[in-house]
Amino acid sequence: MTEVKALLQRLGQLALLGLLVGLVCWPFNLLDRWADQLLQLLPAFSGEPWSVLTVGLACSPLVAVPVLLLLQRQRFSRGRGSGIPQAMTSIEHPEQAGALLGLVPSLQRLVLWGLATMTLLPLGREGPVVQVGASAAYWLRRAFPRWISRLSHADLLAVAGGAGLAGGFNTPLLGVVFVAEEFMGTFSTALIWPALVIGALAAAFSSVVGQPEFALGIVGVAPEELIQLLWALPVGVMAGLLGALFARVLLRVTRRWRLLSQRRPLRLGLVLGAVLTLFLLLSGGAAGCDGELLMTHMIEGVSPTTWALPGLFGDLFTLVLRVVGPVLTLGSGIPGGLIDPSFAFGAVLGHSMGVVGSAPELGLTLGMVAGLAGATQLPVMAVLFGIRMAGDQQLLPGLLLASVLAACVSRLVVDKPVYHALKDIADEPLPEAAGRS
Repeated sequence: MTEVKALLQRLGQLALLGLLVGLVCWPFNLLDRWADQLLQLLPAFSGEPWSVLTVGLACSPLVAVPVLLLLQRQRFSRGRGSGIPQAMTSIEHPEQAGALLGLVPSLQRLVLWGLATMTLLPLGREGPVVQVGASAAYWLRRAFPRWISRLSHADLLAVAGGAGLAGGFNTPLLGVVFVAEEFMGTFSTALIWPALVIGALAAAFSSVVGQPEFALGIVGVAPEELIQLLWALPVGVMAGLLGALFARVLLRVTRRWRLLSQRRPLRLGLVLGAVLTLFLLLSGGAAGCDGELLMTHMIEGVSPTTWALPGLFGDLFTLVLRVVGPVLTLGSGIPGGLIDPSFAFGAVLGHSMGVVGSAPELGLTLGMVAGLAGATQLPVMAVLFGIRMAGDQQLLPGLLLASVLAACVSRLVVDKPVYHALKDIADEPLPEAAGRS
């Protein structure tokens, strides 16, 4: 009877943590939906010509980016960066968790990411939701030292950070796999079971407050397995190369701009804001936000044609902007994520290849997963994310091959997975900023 009571108590603690993680992820999901509603007003999605309102909306990065870089330098310095490197450092070095996790960094990251998202900057949200998920666990452990006492500090932060992904995207298994594949590097039952409970409750809360099961729609194709595998070969290789290029350039830009964004935030912010505004104007909005709206339209059969260029040229132009835009934004230290952006450029690449081969839906779906696997070198996570976001279980054989190929190709080009490399950069001491902006 004592063992049953202890088990029920532990399950109750895990469930409460899962609900708390879902709750702290909710503002990010809400802001993400609002941003997509704004993006829908732009010509690439509305089909309407430019107006004073939409031009003003497209020009919002001109103001937002300098403000964001100035805030990161001064009042909101603890909210700078993706959030995943900060969670990883807190797992490996518990003594730093107090500075990297908790209420203040979480609120700062929410404000910075929210401003960036509502001004249509091209970044995702997995970094912030992972960080706030880990912060929820950190707060509970500080307030109640014996909370889920069977889990160590590192394990508790890891499963809660993974649950942040579940709460952010309504993807419970994704959180579990992220813990095993990225945070801890092993599939351990001691971690998987708690992660399943916490992730399931976080995802359930996410679903209740409006995050759909298949966020992008459902892909309506089911080609034979052999056809899938044949297409997975070129798409996996090409998307893997593109994902590796994205990760490599992002790491280089992040390292080089880390000090520059502190010393010259206004100057760098004005230049970046002007470039990102130009991207929005030239693409009619197709280069804005995290790419989910763009992928939704593509799944529904609407080509990602930019306002400036039609047809396949428009697809390729969008592809360039969807790669360069997130690199510039995330490289400047603005908090965000690369899952959705890499998912998006993989989708555009696969769609373009599929149009040439008369299989745009198949190319699109394989490209999504391969782009993400190429950028992160996390093939299992990429497959699960693709299945959950686009309801494409019927394409599992092709998705598996494309994601593994993409991850392998990426590893030949980029030595260290991108999240670990970003953590190393974030852990490097930053010289005191000199001079004025």
